[in-house]
Amino acid sequence: MKKRYRYLILLVAVAALPAGAFLALRDEKVAIETYTSAGRLPAIHPDYVGTVMPPNIAPLNFVVDEPGTRYYVRTHAAKGADIEVSTSEPRIEIPIEPWRAMVNANRNGDVYFDVYVENADGGWTRFDTISNTVAPEEIDGYLAYRQIRHVSRRFRYMGIYQRNLENYDESPILRNQALGGRKDFGHGCVNCHTFLNNRPDSMILHVRLASGPNPAPTLLFRDGRIANVDTRTGPKTRAAGIITWHPSGRLAAFSTNRFEVFCHSSGFNVEGLDFDSDMAIYLIDSNTITTTPVISRHDRHETFPTWSPDGEYLYFCSAPKLPLERFKEVRYDLMRIRYDQESNTWGELETLLSARETGMSITEPRVSPDGRLLLFCMARYGVMPTYQPEADLYLMDLETGRHRRLDCNSDRPESWHSWSSNSRWIAFSSKRGDGLYARPYLSYVDKQGKAHKPILLPQKDPTFYDSFLQHFNLPELITGPVPLTRRELVNAIVSPDEVVKVKVAHGVGGPGKPADASGYKN
Repeated sequence: MKKRYRYLILLVAVAALPAGAFLALRDEKVAIETYTSAGRLPAIHPDYVGTVMPPNIAPLNFVVDEPGTRYYVRTHAAKGADIEVSTSEPRIEIPIEPWRAMVNANRNGDVYFDVYVENADGGWTRFDTISNTVAPEEIDGYLAYRQIRHVSRRFRYMGIYQRNLENYDESPILRNQALGGRKDFGHGCVNCHTFLNNRPDSMILHVRLASGPNPAPTLLFRDGRIANVDTRTGPKTRAAGIITWHPSGRLAAFSTNRFEVFCHSSGFNVEGLDFDSDMAIYLIDSNTITTTPVISRHDRHETFPTWSPDGEYLYFCSAPKLPLERFKEVRYDLMRIRYDQESNTWGELETLLSARETGMSITEPRVSPDGRLLLFCMARYGVMPTYQPEADLYLMDLETGRHRRLDCNSDRPESWHSWSSNSRWIAFSSKRGDGLYARPYLSYVDKQGKAHKPILLPQKDPTFYDSFLQHFNLPELITGPVPLTRRELVNAIVSPDEVVKVKVAHGVGGPGKPADASGYKN
């Protein structure tokens, strides 16, 4: 009876609130009649100040980094009911449903946070109002990413996860071993997930194992079926590594890479090198590998393939092979080549932007789905910008060929980026928080190509990133959840019905001539 009586009192209290207000009753309601103005913005983290956010994003929960005994935050906008949070803790958790109504009602407008802090003497301090803008366009509803330890050479506690951006629901797509000791398939590297046109129902995911029916399976999921594909063309060759769907869904381009991560004994101590890489195309329907010598040269590294949205051009990065002791001189050019899938012929190789011109290494190109812009990363040297403090994101206008550094960069590494299907949002990894761990950020790209101040992927507990000791990398925006269970993926790895072995095309490759894979060394 006492419990029911308390619920009745709570309902009466909520009903008595002024119209147009929603109070999150973590503690009793606070009436603030007098206060002192701080004359500045409050210190909060994450840095949700002056950002642009999607209208379908989960609440931007935050911590008030101001000393006090009590905290009161009023979230309000031009349209909709206010949301009030009163708590004795500095953690501000905004309820989802009223937040969702507010941001949807205020697209292309602002949402405000009024922060009040009670001092030890019982007086209140009011800080300047925090403002964040709601973009008119939504972001794709899910984000898929890999979580991995800081320097992982044994490939433990690694997985691909998906997150519902409209709330805080996260679920594993595939993991090798959870932190609690539970295993999906034991040790092995889970990496290089890619989706067809941001669709979750067509996915390619690469796994590297110590043993098994196929120690380097490329898991190909389309038309509701999973195939375990062995892309190695010989007993001592490497499997497909970095993979990208052709927009038709009939083929995929890939590079074969021999990446190594090592540590220096002093100074900036982590490096990532690619000792050898080449590129080819996997024709899915005929289960055939094909290429041309100009993207599989013995004297150059070719990697990071990505297609134009019309499927006519393959973009990639290329660098000369140098002796190991000259690794700081390795810089990649931005290239593209035309490919006709109907005739299986190649065009002329083009250099869009050279390392000689920029003085930097160009990696990770991604073309916006509308075909207007090319997003890429530049660092001082090398192929793994996440280990380069100076790594930044750049945008190229494909009509003019001009490029520029984006305003959403920081003084820490930015890398591993993807586009939303409407070309208005990018997701990327950044170490701007502590300089050590990569976290997922979302930035709005307006019609003029300006990338606005990003938001850190919000969490229900705003202190989450303070103690989470894994990287988020390869964030891929997708329109919905992957319609697969982990068990289905694990079975395709450890006990597949069949291991599909690729065939090698034959013929003479070159501009205007049929492609082939003779002499291709992966």
